[in-house]
Amino acid sequence: KGITQHPPVVHQRATRRENTKMAPISIKTVLISESVDPRCKAILEENGIRVTEKQNMTKDELIAKIKDYDGLVVRSATKVTADVISAANNLKIIGRAGTGVDNVDVPAATKKGIIVMNTPSGNTISAAELTCALLMSLSRNVPQAAMSMKQGKWDRKKFMGAELYGKVLGIVGLGRIGKEVASRMQSFGMKTIGYDPITPPEVSATWGVEQMSLEQLWPQCDYITVHTPLLPSTVGLLNDESFAKCKKGVKVVNCARGGIIDEEALLRALESGQCGGAGLDVFVEEPPKNHSLVEHPNVISCPHLGASTKEAQARCGEDIALQIVDMVKGKNLVGAVNAQVLASTFSQESQQLIKLGEAVGSVLQSFSASKKPFSHVQITTQGNISGLTKHEKNKWNICQINLFHLSQLLQVNQAHCASAGAAEGVCKVEIAATGCSYKASGSVQGGVPVLLELCNSVFRQPISLTGNLLFFKAPANPQLLSSLAGVLATEGVEIESFSAPADRSGDLWYCVGVSSLLRDLSALNSVVKDAAQLGF
Repeated sequence: KGITQHPPVVHQRATRRENTKMAPISIKTVLISESVDPRCKAILEENGIRVTEKQNMTKDELIAKIKDYDGLVVRSATKVTADVISAANNLKIIGRAGTGVDNVDVPAATKKGIIVMNTPSGNTISAAELTCALLMSLSRNVPQAAMSMKQGKWDRKKFMGAELYGKVLGIVGLGRIGKEVASRMQSFGMKTIGYDPITPPEVSATWGVEQMSLEQLWPQCDYITVHTPLLPSTVGLLNDESFAKCKKGVKVVNCARGGIIDEEALLRALESGQCGGAGLDVFVEEPPKNHSLVEHPNVISCPHLGASTKEAQARCGEDIALQIVDMVKGKNLVGAVNAQVLASTFSQESQQLIKLGEAVGSVLQSFSASKKPFSHVQITTQGNISGLTKHEKNKWNICQINLFHLSQLLQVNQAHCASAGAAEGVCKVEIAATGCSYKASGSVQGGVPVLLELCNSVFRQPISLTGNLLFFKAPANPQLLSSLAGVLATEGVEIESFSAPADRSGDLWYCVGVSSLLRDLSALNSVVKDAAQLGF
């Protein structure tokens, strides 16, 4: 009957970049522990924040100094560990001038109520350009030829290369950087294919990238470049098994994170000839102590230069300073990656919108929990609901933060309707997962999130998203409620409320408030076609 058992949905505030109004936070002193563009310090000081710059501190030195500061700005060298965070009695913000927060213990910061933010778009172009430079260098042996010339040699035959024109480039990870790499390498006449569990295939198709599974991708590629975060699911993504599925002589590039390509497997593939060359900007250990890869004649390596351009550093330094200043002034909060700690800083209006996003997300989660991976999310807001709308600097909004856990790394499309005829303060969400699509729309009434519509069934009265709720789909039938009540009674569950849609034809969605959640939803098989439940 299509009914699946879902556990009660526990409210989750997933770590997502946030951009909304908030209460001001007092930041009077900031420590910059690495070389950051001078604009960072200048902007902070222009806004009354005292700044100390001290580079190359040991862990003990950082622990000793951090207690005196409200804010800390880092790049990638400073390791903000749990010990450092534990010593930070006054710290309110950790700002990373760059992409990711691999060097920050985010859970420890979250537990202590410290906001962690980054500037993920600042180095996009620089990282993409370095990736392209490595791809071109691999195809024509440029670094090796240059070094040979410096040694007084003239080895034209030794450095015979290959054209990029007509070759297939596999891009694993189709986010900002992957997209920019695709557009640049297409100008060389390369065919671009890719894999990404988040970006919808129809979206990447507009960039000229055909999506497919990794199993389909590996054997087609002449070149492979990776642009994913370093997660448990991406560690060793290219390993002995996947190299064996590739074309003999495939060339690979990693400007993302060390460990996405298994270094030992890569060395074995290079030595056997299965891999014809590698361009590496990142390593598991930096700087690498094992020089086997760096010294291999078919490896081109750089000391983590992806973001090392004047332009990227200027953007990242300026962005992190402006984000901190906005936070101090109670303006938009941009780039936050641990949304759990932010609730106490939001304005009252935004607090209510957080609850709405969380509640609507929970409803949809209860339906789609067994239908992962999610392939598409569309959010549409209507009327005066500024805390949920898209801001110029940032794609993420409150509703997205509370929809799903960060590990799913969802990409969400969104729109806003502010026309005179639009319903006021309504958030509509549609999620597609494994061939199924679910829609929900809600609003805030009397400070309480309410559900207005579910999968085209518009309820006569808004459903308060509180307590234990059972949603089910069934044909319109005068005997439906009595039949359902009988089944629930057998299971020891009492009906506390009943909400029906205004329409009375076809298969409809209903909602029942219940005294407790069912142990097994399959008990409803004889009465309904689909069902889900959750507790708020």
